[in-house]
Amino acid sequence: MNDKLSKLFGSSARVKIIRLFMLNPETVYSLKEISQRAKVPAASARREISLLKSIGLVRPKTEKFTEELKLKDGKIKTKKVEMNGFVLNQLFPFLFPLKNLVLNSTPLDKEKLIKNLGAAGKVKLMILSGIFTNNEGSSSVDLLLVGDAINESKLDRALKNVEAELGKEIVYAVFSTKDFMYRYGMYDKFVREIMESPHEKVVNRLSI
Repeated sequence: MNDKLSKLFGSSARVKIIRLFMLNPETVYSLKEISQRAKVPAASARREISLLKSIGLVRPKTEKFTEELKLKDGKIKTKKVEMNGFVLNQLFPFLFPLKNLVLNSTPLDKEKLIKNLGAAGKVKLMILSGIFTNNEGSSSVDLLLVGDAINESKLDRALKNVEAELGKEIVYAVFSTKDFMYRYGMYDKFVREIMESPHEKVVNRLSI
């Protein structure tokens, strides 16, 4: 997290929450989801949302959806549920300058990313694309990880921390070294698309 930006906005929690809404402008979040996604304490999330609501950056919104419940006899019962949450106010007068400031002033700590994701296993290749290269939508994934003995729970925890900093879910793919090299040699469509999209190899022990 950019320290200068945190000082400007008052706290790192506020920056994370603003990023979350800026990158997911149509999504309605409950206070619980905001706390979980931004990885900030519930009390901090409540305080920051109260402030952002008071200045008009976010607005309350009730989302209706259908929830399925499985009964003891195996039957499925549907239930209409209402969730009270918050969504980005796209009529906020300073939305675009604020978005540019927040999104462009929070550089990714690549060394930290490599260290955290690398701890999940023997990483041979790590490619950043999509959201990491400011080319969201240009690639089918944001992160390609190739390696062996990858611990899924460690990887999941590391990705959740990165997502909290970015404010958006990361689309990623993981391959074993053998599987990736086979696909790479066969000019696999999925792998080729990633390699031909704007990307950055932050770990490359395969010399490709």
